[in-house]
Amino acid sequence: MKNYVIIGNSIAATGCIEGIRSVDKRGKITVVSKENAPAYCRPLISYYLESKTTLEKMSYRAESFYSDNNCKVLYGKEAVSIDENKKTILLNDGQELPYSSICVATGSSPFVPPFNGLDLVENKFEFMTISDMLALEKAVSASSNVLIVGAGLIGLKCAEGLLKRVKSITVCDLAGRVLSSILDDECAAIMQKHLEKNGITFCLSDSVSRFEKNVAHMQSGKTIPFDVVVLAVGVRANTSLIKNAGGKVERGIIVNSKMRTSLKNIYAAGDCVETDDISFGSHRVLAILPNAYMQGRIAGLNMAGEPATFDKGIPMNSIGFFGLHAMTAGTYTGQMYEEKGDNYIKRLFTKKNHLCGYILIGKTDRAGIYTSLIREQTPLDEINFDLLKTDATSAAFSPELRRKMFGGVV
Repeated sequence: MKNYVIIGNSIAATGCIEGIRSVDKRGKITVVSKENAPAYCRPLISYYLESKTTLEKMSYRAESFYSDNNCKVLYGKEAVSIDENKKTILLNDGQELPYSSICVATGSSPFVPPFNGLDLVENKFEFMTISDMLALEKAVSASSNVLIVGAGLIGLKCAEGLLKRVKSITVCDLAGRVLSSILDDECAAIMQKHLEKNGITFCLSDSVSRFEKNVAHMQSGKTIPFDVVVLAVGVRANTSLIKNAGGKVERGIIVNSKMRTSLKNIYAAGDCVETDDISFGSHRVLAILPNAYMQGRIAGLNMAGEPATFDKGIPMNSIGFFGLHAMTAGTYTGQMYEEKGDNYIKRLFTKKNHLCGYILIGKTDRAGIYTSLIREQTPLDEINFDLLKTDATSAAFSPELRRKMFGGVV
């Protein structure tokens, strides 16, 4: 009987459990969970602050998920090291776990620059976990002035979640635009204008030089007083377990299409790994929930002896702030088709007879059709792309392609 160990307990771990159990109903599965909570949807932590969801509704699977799949979960534990020769994992409490195979699903951690004076700031928080969310909720009040350092997805969702709970929110970022990793200048400007209209103040192309108690001294010379600061500058993949065991690591843990690392019987999945981005043609960290689940499932299948590959990885984002939604996928190179209006923009990027990326703001209905074109690398001369440019409809596909892509719908 195989002895599977999954290090981490989020979306990739869930996929891994389901991948294993689809093949092996009897093998032992042990999950090492740093957090004292079952797997949950991390993007929902901002919705909790808005009172749009509850702790119970944030769970990714039913309460009985682990027992239904005969899994043992070690809550509040952390893997310290892997001994490939002994085939054991050392935990932070001194316990050693034997394994037949491992899936490392350790995710990522906030990157906090060494700001001068940060150690003297009392009310400072990160915003990635339920614990962060609950601590932040406890710290703010209707009289709080909040400074968020970072205008990326995490920082802006935190701002949206907090807005009605506090007096004011200022978001600063060294970049000159919001969501700089996923939107270009014009698209970012649309989103920034909408956020400002809803009460968020921005200080862009500027960052904190030093903190002095409850005042942030900016590089521009400006000062921003605050009661609470949220650090959302960025994240880094948690790769140390594999690196210290002698595995290959770059920005993330390097895996092949089977999600196997360079170490024998050790796999990895989720935000901690680098995989092929088929829209860009290189290895990248693709830190998004759908990829994490698919990678985890592929790892689980291979761990249980069922050959499977992850070969459709692309960057994707589906976001919304105060009712204005945006979706992006792939890369923004090649020829661009564009439609735009008030609070609306559509940009489709094509290259070498393929759709390689898109940006949609304001009108995102049926964007999954565009995503599927990128994932499946469908040649554009096999479909009615002129129709798809203006209307994301399955009518643009031949009956054969519709059956393949949409499960028999013709």
